[in-house]
Amino acid sequence: MRAVELFAGAGGLALGASLAGFKPQAVVEWDKWACDTVNENRDRKYPLVADWPQALDKDVRKVDWSSFETHSNEDAVIDLLAGGPPCQPFSMGGKARAHDDSRDMFPATVSIVRRLRPKAFIIENVKGLTRSTFANYYQYILLQLEFPEIVQRKNESWYDHLMRLQKERASGALHGNGLTYNVVPTLVNAADYGVPQKRERVFIVGFRHDLGIEWSFPKPSHSQEALVADQWVTGEYWERHEVAKKDRPEMPKSLEARVRRMKSATSLSAEMKPWRTVRDALVGLPDPQSKAASKFADHRFQPGAKSYPGHTGSPLDAPAKTLKAGDHGVPGGENMLVKPDGEVRYFTIRESARIQTFPDGYRFHGSWTETMRQLGNAVPVLLGQKVAQSVAQRLIEAELISMAKGRVGRRSAA
Repeated sequence: MRAVELFAGAGGLALGASLAGFKPQAVVEWDKWACDTVNENRDRKYPLVADWPQALDKDVRKVDWSSFETHSNEDAVIDLLAGGPPCQPFSMGGKARAHDDSRDMFPATVSIVRRLRPKAFIIENVKGLTRSTFANYYQYILLQLEFPEIVQRKNESWYDHLMRLQKERASGALHGNGLTYNVVPTLVNAADYGVPQKRERVFIVGFRHDLGIEWSFPKPSHSQEALVADQWVTGEYWERHEVAKKDRPEMPKSLEARVRRMKSATSLSAEMKPWRTVRDALVGLPDPQSKAASKFADHRFQPGAKSYPGHTGSPLDAPAKTLKAGDHGVPGGENMLVKPDGEVRYFTIRESARIQTFPDGYRFHGSWTETMRQLGNAVPVLLGQKVAQSVAQRLIEAELISMAKGRVGRRSAA
């Protein structure tokens, strides 16, 4: 299945989509360092990336999309359009200017959906997009993606366009006529899907209405409750990591009542796996200051980490805090490890890549600061894969149903 990757960054979502069976036909990213990362892995023939096209260091609005354009639903060239438009216009740590921010690429995304008519799209962005401050604009984004052919008129404000889109949706007349999508927005925590990081993000997934696909976001596979049981009820977590009893941290007082209830239960639920922790993510990686660290690419010690109020790191035995890119360099509080003795140090690039579920063989281009920015902006590969797999499954099912109907139709005609 064919994909177009917009705002590809270091390639997290694109890697996830490739693992799900999609092959990129175009990879676009306007950050030079991120482009260099993708192209370096492509040139070294890294698996999954080796057959990608050269990443374009371009603004998506300046790309010639004519070779991917389609003029009807039936002859779609692209199965999936995927990408994470710049999050700074909506980020809690940014200036939160939304539509007034020149980096707002949602209008460009809608325009490309309109031109390429993909069978499906996956769009990822920060939790801040769902803030009450942006309620109207968030609704505007969703409606534009649902009805991409209802374009904003000359001199029409985005709010007036929103009102017109709402009227069109209420009428129900457009579904089944022209290009429309069934759009499903979902706020998820990456930790609930096996990513060793508490990272809340919005996914907006759409399927072309004519395909008749019903879809819902994949169900979580991991939980905090299961981690609490693994650590403080059965103790299997510590045994798995060979942590002696004398070296184990004390159980947080906030968990005492919950653990008592779990221990008194006749059985523990096995439906969910435990949240993965920083310790889980770093298994097999040596201390970055040891000689053995040189055997791992991008695993170099970065000095200068300090902890102070409001600037603390990630505990070893919990999922990491959300890795962030930062508007002016790296906000080290989110990109530091807190050791059991309270000492802090920066995560190395390789450790951060593990936390974002990039494979160890994937290299990053640029300085520590530039690379950490790429990682802070990335979609965790594992989460991208799980979403893309679910989308691929529905597309394949729809194709098989269509083929079966075609065979029945031909037999009837005969």
